[in-house]
This record gives sequence, C-alpha cells and structure tokens, in this order.
Amino acid sequence: MANRVVVTGMGAITPLGNTVESFWEGIKKGKAATAPITKFDASGLKVKLACEVKDFDPLNYMDFKTMKRMEPFAHYAVAAAKEAIDQAGLDMTKEDPYRVGVIVSSGIGSMQAHEREQARLEKSGKIAPMYIPMMIANMASANIAIQYGMKGINTCVVTACATGLHSAGDAFKAVKYGDADVMIAGGCEAAVCKSGIQGFAALTALSTNEDPETASRPFDKDRDGFVIGEGAGVLILESLEHAQARGANILAEIVGYGATCDAFHITSPAEDGSGAGEAMIIAMKEAGIMPSQMDYINAHGTSTHHNDLFETRAMKYAFKEDIKNIAINSTKSMIGHALGGAGGIELITCVKAIQDGYVHVTAGSKETDGEMDLDYTFNEPKNRDITYAMTNNLGFGGHNASMIVKKFV
Repeated sequence: MANRVVVTGMGAITPLGNTVESFWEGIKKGKAATAPITKFDASGLKVKLACEVKDFDPLNYMDFKTMKRMEPFAHYAVAAAKEAIDQAGLDMTKEDPYRVGVIVSSGIGSMQAHEREQARLEKSGKIAPMYIPMMIANMASANIAIQYGMKGINTCVVTACATGLHSAGDAFKAVKYGDADVMIAGGCEAAVCKSGIQGFAALTALSTNEDPETASRPFDKDRDGFVIGEGAGVLILESLEHAQARGANILAEIVGYGATCDAFHITSPAEDGSGAGEAMIIAMKEAGIMPSQMDYINAHGTSTHHNDLFETRAMKYAFKEDIKNIAINSTKSMIGHALGGAGGIELITCVKAIQDGYVHVTAGSKETDGEMDLDYTFNEPKNRDITYAMTNNLGFGGHNASMIVKKFV
C-alpha cells in the first residue's frame, strides 16, 4: 500500500532572505531582490543585474575546514538543509540512517570552480587537488549526508531548470513506495559568475533591462528575458505514519507529481504546451483531483518570451476552461531564476501560500497581451483559501515537472 507523504520541515537560502521566514516576509513585501551584480565586475557586459544571495556566511552552518571543501552551491544546500532538519525536529540518533535519504541537486555544479581552475591551469600548468569533488553537482546531496548522517538513497537529478522539482519528485516517490521513511529533497544553485551570466546572455535568455523593478516581469508583454538568481530550497518529506509516530508537526501533504519530456528542442518548450500540460495532468491524476479543484499555480514563469507563452498554452491544455478560475503567479518575479534551486524554493512557496491563504503578486509585471490572458496576479496579491497548489518547472532539453501540494487535514 502506498504511503501518504507529508512535509515536516523547510529551509531556504534566497536573495530575499536566508531563512524560510525572512524569504516569505520579503515575498509579502512584493519587491524584487534584483540589483546590480556585485560578485564580479559586470560593468562591461550588457547584463548588469542579478538576484544575489546576501549576508550569507557558511561558517554559521559548518566549520572552516568543511567550508573550504565546498563551493557556494553546496554551502547553500547544507545551510537550507540544516534549517529544514531543525524545523522538522529530525533526530538522526533516533532514526535508521539507511531509511533517511537525500536528493538535493544542482543543475550545473560550480561554474566558479571551472573559471578559477582553468585560469590556474593556464597560468601554472597545475590545478587544485579538490577541483573535481568541489565542482561536481552531486556534492550538494553528498555534503548534506556527510554533515548530518543520512545513509539512505543519495542521488543527484540534473535536468536544468527542472532539477529542484524533479529531485523533490523522486524523493516523493521514494517515500510513497516505501524505499525511505524520510527524504531531504530540493535544489540549489550559485551561477552568478562571469561564465554563468555570459553563457545565458549568449543564448539571449537574460534581460538587458537595467531597471531592477521591471527587469524580471513574467507574463508581461514587454518581458525580455530572465534575471539570474541563486540559492537553495530544501524540504523534509516523510511518510505520514513515520511523522505521526515521532510527533512531527505536519506543514502540508504532497499528493501528486508528473514528469514528462517535450522531445522537441534543446532550449524551447514545445510550442503547443503539450509536454508540460501532460505533466500537470499526470500530477492531477495521481492526486485524484479534477482541474476545477486547483486553487493556485506557481508557474515556472521565467520572463522569457517563449517560456511564458508556451507555459500559458500548457496550463490551458491541462485545465481547459477551469484555468480562468485559478490564481497564477511567478516567484521568479522577485528572486529571479535560481535555475536548479528554483524548484525547491517554489515548492516552499506553495506550502507557505497554503498555510497563509496568500497568493503573492507577480512583481514588476503590469500588462499582458494576446494569448496570455490568464490571472497572473499582477499589481496586487490575493488572500484566498488554498486547498490545492501546483508548482511547475520546465528545463532546457524539454524536461517538465509538476507537483501538487495539499493542505493537510
């Protein structure tokens, strides 16, 4: 028999704050964290803005030696995991460590390590001994396990911008079908560096707008690309039986997950929205709900022309006429696109939205046009009761993920 899967803890490192509560307080203020890039000299680039994590000190979460053996993406993941573990009250001395796993993934790993060590190699012919184990994307999951003692399933899903949600999806399935009692799940990224900015800019994916208020404006008719963000979002998923047995506080329930591939293009979603739409339909079927029961969708909503238009088509494909009654928004309007970190942070946003009955504004977006005629929560937030919330992520290569969160009763 399948287990019910619940959320018992959450942790976040974001451009709006380095805890879930400070992040959520920033979200409620409705102001974007977009600002001039400070992590390198971007004065000569067309793209000058990003959503950077601020005032983060990894030594608050680990000792100096451990810190020196990790790159920023892993620092963020370990820090977010600590907050989530603490909130969940998860005591590893009371758990079978082989029944507790970790899937917290980065879509890229460390681009900073590539930049730094390539320069070192060209200059001296040498390279740092820890270059490879610090750079590879699986080190977020590995370091969480090493730091906190989880010996169960430990993998790394890499599906570009869908990474974090696919990681949560695999973790959800592991708990649902009894492969683990508890999973630490989510995503992380730290790609605000010269190669990260220039790489996405070369794809014409980034906004060149220099106004921090409107650079990230998902679903707006004047959108011109995304603003790169960074951070981590980590959740503790466990079986309802296990959570109740240890007296855990239950924040929400995960009830559905869908994953598909467009098999269409390496950077563009399927133009008719069918791939992402089918992921949403699969998630609803697993949750056992009808489209009319959905209250809120946290869209992928990157602020690029193709994504926002084709995701709109995908939502119409999945929900038909019922989409007109669903509140939609994009968290990326305020924290930018955290790439592999987006899925975890946006899943946390759904849990907080359910808890508070609050759909945040899509900041910076004012007017839409054409086919994009849905309720994207422009101009002001909404207070409404939310029983079911969906979050979507779409990744380069046509990777689609949808997850449904339900108010726990």
